[in-house]
Amino acid sequence: MKPIPSGVKGSFTLVVKPEHLANRFKDAMLPPVLATPMMIMIMENAALNALKPYLDAGESAVGTRVDVRHLTATPTGRRVTGAAEVTKVDGRRIEFFVRAHDGTAEIGVGTHERMIIDMAKFAARLELPGD
Repeated sequence: MKPIPSGVKGSFTLVVKPEHLANRFKDAMLPPVLATPMMIMIMENAALNALKPYLDAGESAVGTRVDVRHLTATPTGRRVTGAAEVTKVDGRRIEFFVRAHDGTAEIGVGTHERMIIDMAKFAARLELPGD
């Protein structure tokens, strides 16, 4: 891992489609709006994109904490852009300020944390006895 400076930014964009809607994930009676887990995924991908230039071969980053507010509903067809900015680096633990915007309004805001991992070591920890 290369040194990661505070202030590094990343983004990720997704066009809202039927498979991203709350009425597909939860209660079918909900209106056709972006599901909160999908908004969080957009924010997490923005954070990962901020880190990618600083990762060494065989490294990635996994989410370890999310604290966000979903502020307003987003209908199908809108382009949602997540933005992440590094606010703190503590060894392999990276903290971010995250937000999401749908072209009309800010739809979410909060904080997120990711941990840099060695993919081979991580995969080895997941192996079950007898596999």
